[in-house]
Order: sequence, then structure tokens, then C-alpha cells
Amino acid sequence: MTRIVLGPFNRVEGDLEISLDVDAGQVVAARVNAPLFRGFEQILTGRAAADALVVVPRICGICSVAQSAAAAAALAALCGVEMPANGRLARHLIQATENLADHLTHFYLFFMPDFARSGYVGRHWHAAVAARFAAVKGSAAPAVLAARADFLKLLGFLAGKWPHTLALQPGGGTRAIGSAEAVRILALLRGFRAFLEGVLIGDALESFAALASEAELRAWGEERGGDFPAFLRTAYDLSLERVGRAGDGFLSYGAYGMFPGGVWQTDGAVDALETGKISEDGRHAWLVDGPARHPAEGETYVDADKAGAYTWCKAPRYGGRIVETGALARQVVAGQPLARDLVARHGASVTARVAARMIELASVVPAMERWLRAIVPGEPFCHAAALPESGQGAGLVEAARGSLGHWLSIDRGRIERYQIIAPTTWNFSPRDADGRPGPLEQALVGLPVGEGAPPTIEHVVRSFDPCMVCTVH
Repeated sequence: MTRIVLGPFNRVEGDLEISLDVDAGQVVAARVNAPLFRGFEQILTGRAAADALVVVPRICGICSVAQSAAAAAALAALCGVEMPANGRLARHLIQATENLADHLTHFYLFFMPDFARSGYVGRHWHAAVAARFAAVKGSAAPAVLAARADFLKLLGFLAGKWPHTLALQPGGGTRAIGSAEAVRILALLRGFRAFLEGVLIGDALESFAALASEAELRAWGEERGGDFPAFLRTAYDLSLERVGRAGDGFLSYGAYGMFPGGVWQTDGAVDALETGKISEDGRHAWLVDGPARHPAEGETYVDADKAGAYTWCKAPRYGGRIVETGALARQVVAGQPLARDLVARHGASVTARVAARMIELASVVPAMERWLRAIVPGEPFCHAAALPESGQGAGLVEAARGSLGHWLSIDRGRIERYQIIAPTTWNFSPRDADGRPGPLEQALVGLPVGEGAPPTIEHVVRSFDPCMVCTVH
């Protein structure tokens, strides 16, 4: 048996290394390393509670709205304020804009360029895929970047700026949307819909969202134009629907008042979310060791010379279970028929994770149009919130990559403890104290590796859409 290290990975937000134990050209064990410690949880300690709204968006430049929303929700729980209906609708729009923009960026700029690699030259689809999706040189990038930029203009109207907005507050949103702004936002949504229908999906969003099984998906994508159908033909040629399976446990906190939260059991049942079952284990992290703790009681102290550690990432567990989070988890928990059929047939896979992001694009854009029409100009968007001198709060939201939680406690108006579990913390978890590997570490076992092997490992890693800078806070 030999050990090889892959990394650092390109086209990944933050640093990532993966250590693989290889025997007979296959991975027999994997260890995922988040090698850059950032220390945001320590930075927050001792600050005024409201400072979290300024600091946490800086954790990440591509999911800063999700971080803002989680912090605002934690502070709202702390002070017991509820936002008005307009504020809730505006927050749904703000979070959905960032999440959908992330899905678009991931597909075109992070994920698809791997299919342009020279190792696939012999495949019948390679020339067309390389011309379309090759990094920097592919024909897709200019139009995608323009569509993404236009779509993100929504955040100018809704949140004042992106990234690092201060528009999300515990009591709602500070940017009121009037009739004139609503008309311009709707025009931007219609432009984004036109790009999705004409370029990415190649069909009406509602028609694609209505697909209910893998058989329907394959038949739908066979001769259809569009970049996602092109991916489907490529993926099925490579059997990626059978690659990248982890433990088939799925967690979602729920999103937009549209996708319910819960935990998917391997027997097909969905349990109600019990946040008290969440814990973090630091046995294999370069952090001071201790028993697994609920994040409300968690600590993050450095122990860089710790024996047996191989990452800065903790190991989150739900009731002791290893769970995956992300678009696929959201859709499976919500009961979306196509997502559930893909998982029932093959388990979580590269194809299923990508398809779930397309399902969200196709279902959330029409919902955004409805939310915009439901806003009542002149009604309040934010209620005043008075923070107490002491207490605890938690903010649970869904980022593009999955479930994001912030837990804070304050004493005499200052942050006493702040703990964050990001989506990639769940998905790229190291082994826990019992030696059980996290989702990606499981998903890599059995894959081919070495000279002449296809880039299957890259496909699996990117199917989770990692954000390593959030993972290490």
C-alpha cells in the first residue's frame, strides 16, 4: 500500500489537501485536510454582540450573505424579535440570489472544466465539452459571467451591496423595496430565467422541475440542447450516477420557508430536526481535545502539535450519525421526487448532487418571482431589536453548500462564545473519536487513482462544492 497526497486543489475556495491510501490502483482510505486556520471564532470573542454582523460576512467572499443571515438569526433568537412579512420575503430573496449565483458559478467555473482534461480525449463528447467548458478558454465563460453579474445586481436593490452587506439585521432588512425597485428586480429575474432556460437547462424551468424520476431525466436530456443536458450525457457515459456515494444520511435546516428542515434516515423516513443532537468532535483536529460537545458549549483552542490530528476541521455529528448536507440533502429532505429517486437507485452521487442544484435553480427562480409580487410597498421591512446584556442564541440557515449554523452566548453585552458549523465542516469532516470517516472521506474509497486514471476523484470532491475558508472559520 502507498500513500499519496493530492493538493492544493485549484478552483476551490480556500486550501484543500487530501491524503489517500492506495492499493492496486484504488483508494482504500482517505483523510481530508483543511490546512489553513483562520480563527474567526476567536476574533469574535470579547466584541460587542452586534459586531458579529460586521465580522462574520468576512468569513467568505462568496457566501457572505449566508453568514450574515445566520448571525442575524442568532441575534434575533437572543433578543426574541420577529421580522415583519416584508422583511422575511426580502431575506428569502437576498439569500436565494446568493445561493443560486453560487450554483451557477459552481457548475460552469468550478465543476465542468474537469471534463475538458486530456485524459478524456478518447471520449466522443470530449472535443465539444472542452470547447465549451475549458477553464479560461471555453466559450461558456463570457456569457455565464455576464449573466451572473446581471443577476447579482438584485443584491444592490435588496441588500445595498454584495458581498459583506449590513442590510440583514435581527429584526429584518434595512432596504425597503418600493414599486419602482420591484419592477427592476423583476426584469433582472426574467433575464436570469431566460439564461437558464435558453442556455443552461434548455427547457422551461417549470417543465424541468416537474421531472419525477431518473428515467424521465435521462429521456429528457438525451437530445435536448443546453449545458446541463450536455453534462448529463457526459455523466452517464462515465457512470457518475454510481460514483461518490457516502453514507446516505442527509441534513437540512430548511430554506426560504419553501424547503422544510429535517434529517433523512436511510430507511426513507424524515425525522424532525432536533438541534440538541448536533455535536462536534475535535479528536483529529489541531485543536485542544475534549469530549464531543454541542456547539453552544463548544470551544476552539489551537493545539498545532497534537498527535493524530490531520486537519483544522472538526467532525460534526447528528445524534452520533454522519450526515451530508447541501442541495441534494435539501431536496431529499423536502421530498422532491427526482432527487429521492436518484438517491433510492444509486445513493448520493456526483450526478445526483449536480442535478439537485439544477432542481433548485428551476424551482427557486419562479418562487423568487412570487415573493417579489407578495411584498407590500409601504409596509415595514424591519422591527427594532434591543439586544439583552446576556443570553444565548442560534441561527440556522441554508447556504448554497448546505446547512450553516451560528451559536453565540453573550455576557454583559459582549460575546462570550461564538461557534460556527459550516456546510463543508459537515461534508469534509475528518474522522471522529470512534475513527469513523466523514462524508467525503467515505465517498472517495474505491475510486481509481494513479497514472492513467481518470479524474474521478476531482469530480467527487467538486460535487460537494467545498468552501474551505468557511470550514476553518
